Amino acid sequence: MGKGCLTVSKYFLFLFNLIFFLFGVAIMGFGLWLLLDNQSFIIVLNNSASVKVGCYILIAVGAFSMLMGFIGCVGAIYELRCLLGLYFACLLLILIAQITAGALIYFQKEMLNDEMSKIVAEVLDGYSGKNTSTEQAWDYIQKNMECCGWKDHQDWLGNQVIRNSSLVLFPCSCQNASLSSQNLTDSGFCKTQTADWPVYDTGCSDSVESWLVTNMGVVLGICLGVAFIELLGMVLSICMCRNVQEDYSKVPKY
Repeated sequence: MGKGCLTVSKYFLFLFNLIFFLFGVAIMGFGLWLLLDNQSFIIVLNNSASVKVGCYILIAVGAFSMLMGFIGCVGAIYELRCLLGLYFACLLLILIAQITAGALIYFQKEMLNDEMSKIVAEVLDGYSGKNTSTEQAWDYIQKNMECCGWKDHQDWLGNQVIRNSSLVLFPCSCQNASLSSQNLTDSGFCKTQTADWPVYDTGCSDSVESWLVTNMGVVLGICLGVAFIELLGMVLSICMCRNVQEDYSKVPKY
């Protein structure tokens, strides 16, 4: 490889790793947001150890990506073979891990759906209308996604407040405005005079699935873009690793 090509590769690799570092910051921030934000869907699933583990994994992946970006930047600027080789090996491991995780999610989607159903059932059965953070999050989901329950509105029939009340109650956040002219609140329980609740027929699982299908192109585009960037980084790092002559005098000494 000529000196000019080596220089171009070096600065391309540096730029790539700067982007990779920022990407790691974004992933870690997303994991922290899911873990700490009281208005996100994750608060509904806060009783699931597997979901919390997923958040911690996101934070760890983000931190690792930041470290990898730093190693790649130093290896590229100072042309250090050992760091470039380490960077290539770690990128390869990350790519393999991503492919494995994607395959597991795809083949275990039925099990994940069952897990979600159990968690949401516990939330609905224990819903008290006291506006806890979990209840606020679930009300927000039902109101904005125009859905009721997980599979359908009958999931609410196991709720203790509804079962033990002498009145006909239904969750206010499920109200379908086209079926009722009442101006009700967005949380807690509301009264109705008939046995047929004026609520949405669609369950939230169908709404979530519909959202995923609608945005599948975006999700796939992001995944392919990340994989392409990682492959580009691997190619650049291995090319530099094969052609650089290490000169440790370039490395600053403290």
